[in-house]
Amino acid sequence: MSLPNDPMMLFSFVNMKLRDDYASLDELCEDMDVDKQQLTEKLAAAGFEYNASANKFW
Repeated sequence: MSLPNDPMMLFSFVNMKLRDDYASLDELCEDMDVDKQQLTEKLAAAGFEYNASANKFW
């Protein structure tokens, strides 16, 4: 499964997966074979940052 390209869809998809399936961003990236730096940079460019204590982007 590939990640959505649209930043808002990506934001929504990643947060849903973090909420429902993964305890951390590291776990999500490892399991889905996603480059964590690329993911965080793409979402940062759209104005979102990861909050580890909340386990979500905002």
